[in-house]
Amino acid sequence: MLATEKQYVQWHENETLRHARWLSQSNQVPPARIVLVDDKTTADEAYRLACAGTSMLWHGDFQNARQLLQALTRRIERSELRKSIKAANKSAESAKLASESLVLPKVIPNLFHQQRQAQTQRSRVLSRLLLELGKGYVSQLRRAPDVSAACTAAFGQLDEKIDESCLLSFRDLQGALGAAGWRAKGVPIENLGLSIFPHYGVFAPTRHEYVQLLLDAPLPNEHDVAFDIGTGTGLLAIILAQRGVKQVIATDLNPRALSCASENFVRLELPAVQLQQADLFPTDAPLANLIVCNPPWLPAKPTSPLEYGVYDANSAMLRGFLQGAKQRLAEQGEVWLILSDLAEHLQLRSRDELLVWFADAGLEVKYRLDTHPKHGRSQDNTDPLFAARSAEITSLWCLVPFNN
Repeated sequence: MLATEKQYVQWHENETLRHARWLSQSNQVPPARIVLVDDKTTADEAYRLACAGTSMLWHGDFQNARQLLQALTRRIERSELRKSIKAANKSAESAKLASESLVLPKVIPNLFHQQRQAQTQRSRVLSRLLLELGKGYVSQLRRAPDVSAACTAAFGQLDEKIDESCLLSFRDLQGALGAAGWRAKGVPIENLGLSIFPHYGVFAPTRHEYVQLLLDAPLPNEHDVAFDIGTGTGLLAIILAQRGVKQVIATDLNPRALSCASENFVRLELPAVQLQQADLFPTDAPLANLIVCNPPWLPAKPTSPLEYGVYDANSAMLRGFLQGAKQRLAEQGEVWLILSDLAEHLQLRSRDELLVWFADAGLEVKYRLDTHPKHGRSQDNTDPLFAARSAEITSLWCLVPFNN
């Protein structure tokens, strides 16, 4: 989420000291070194500057900036390929030595962390191509599209009283434009025959093989009240409401998610769904017959707002949810936990560890429904983590209190 306190950046242009508000989707600090670049700047020159930690303020044609970013991406990919080949050879050698010594190899988790580091470095380098937008998020660059509506939705209003301009990375601008596209056309959920409309900074449900699990799982005999914890776009709450749950209370800590879910509920005319800003569980709510949660699946530290939908440092949300669920269940109530086992295949968390967390929370497994992934990465055998991704299973764990 964007920092609430405004930050500013300054640079020299035509022997004049300029300054503007700094906008960063991942809360990166304002750049310390900025040089001016334009259509004459080659991709190799830009790549050297970016890798050296220098940010570049673009003064050329808007569409050429897009092409330059693509060229930088190709150079990063070539560098990553060389490193991955070297790492794969080293990992293969380590795996061979480990198997010979009967020691469990750590090849897969090492590859995962290497990929995360590469993604962070890629983001850092690509974010060094900057654009200046004036009052109302208007760009003065040649062939620049109208980005004002997308930027206002993503970053909020600029201060028009002081004719405020801003600097942001071209990559963040692309993110705002992409989010505006998703918000306009929606993400189709085929199992439900409807579309979900994500907002900027809210994880889009582009992977929704678990939807069928929620449709197949038998509702508890009593299902007057249900909680959807960490609702995001509101998809799980929508499914529960459409299945006949009389009162659904959906929570999230992210104001963007609450706004997004509210818009989706209104669009689908679901007045029975209530929203509450909360860290996990709602307050002043009745006991629930059903509590559902689709937490981030991988125990790793998120580095941007969108990554909070994927990564959960130390499994903090998952463990917090489990520890608090039992005391909020009505008699004969159930917990539905939507969770992938990708973390297990990546050796980031074990199945035994997960089961211990269930038991420590006073919960036991009533049944489990499984489905296999359908997304493209699970079919990509060139991915270094293909073995883990192709073996992934997403499950709906139905949990109940002991002796329920």
